[in-house]
Amino acid sequence: MSKEPKISFVIPVYNESAGLDDFHSSLVNCLDKSGLDDRELIYVNDGSTDGRLKKLNVVAKNDKSVRVLALSRNFGKEIATTAGIQAAHGAAVITIDGDGQHPVELIPEFIARWQAGAKVVIGLRISNHKEGLVKRFGSKLFYGLFNRFTGAKLIPGSTDFRLIDRTVQAEFNRMSEHNRITRGLIDWLGFEREYIKFKAKPRQSGDAGYSFKKLFKLAIDSTISLSLSPLYIAAIFGAVVLPLSMLLGLFMLTDAALSDPLNLNATGSAYVIVLILFLIGVLLVSQGIIGLYLSHIHTETQNRPLYIVDKASSVNIDEN
Repeated sequence: MSKEPKISFVIPVYNESAGLDDFHSSLVNCLDKSGLDDRELIYVNDGSTDGRLKKLNVVAKNDKSVRVLALSRNFGKEIATTAGIQAAHGAAVITIDGDGQHPVELIPEFIARWQAGAKVVIGLRISNHKEGLVKRFGSKLFYGLFNRFTGAKLIPGSTDFRLIDRTVQAEFNRMSEHNRITRGLIDWLGFEREYIKFKAKPRQSGDAGYSFKKLFKLAIDSTISLSLSPLYIAAIFGAVVLPLSMLLGLFMLTDAALSDPLNLNATGSAYVIVLILFLIGVLLVSQGIIGLYLSHIHTETQNRPLYIVDKASSVNIDEN
């Protein structure tokens, strides 16, 4: 019987020490029952202040498959997840939250989908235990802003409970931007994706990682990171205001030259207002031009690869 490939599990944690033992036990029991003996569990301690690191170190001493990556302070979940992915050595990497909401019993199905050819397998949350109105609205706002401005399509309910192949991991590790959304960058890579629906379980400990404020900030940061649309907003307004003010000004001057046949009775203040609108349009268009240059600078400084080659789907290509 062939040996199963090594699977890496990345678990970012922050101030959830109360539920650590239960989560770790449930995860290990599931992996043992599934015969996933060749594994590594990478707990990324994101600057916890509740004694979590000490508990993780104890777990690591008792379980040689456990690795603890301790960040020097709280950098946020996206960076913690990135650190774990970069440290993983498995043929596939599964990211999963340590609060117990992601059902570990679905892990064998994730692996089966991967072994069948999927490069990315994504957990799709169809319900969330005791999800409040604010959280639900914040989530909808996040997906709405993200999909509207980035051009990418994050499916509502897609989570960080996902599996990525080693080839996807290698390309993900080439991305260096600081303000990031892990799931958005993985989807940007474009590899074949499959989805597994699940119902989120109650949290074992701690508070929700993303409040409405954090979700809103994440949406803004992600939009700026993955889209150039905000740079063009001023140019769009300018493209509307400038010609309208010019047409209005010409119309008023023509009417005045013809002895006001339309009885507009335009005063000096009206002409000043039209002039101001014209100048505002010029300024907005100028800002749009500057935005074009900034967009090129933004794209270059992100240092993303020009393209991604899916070698598994290519034929007779140079591997070097």
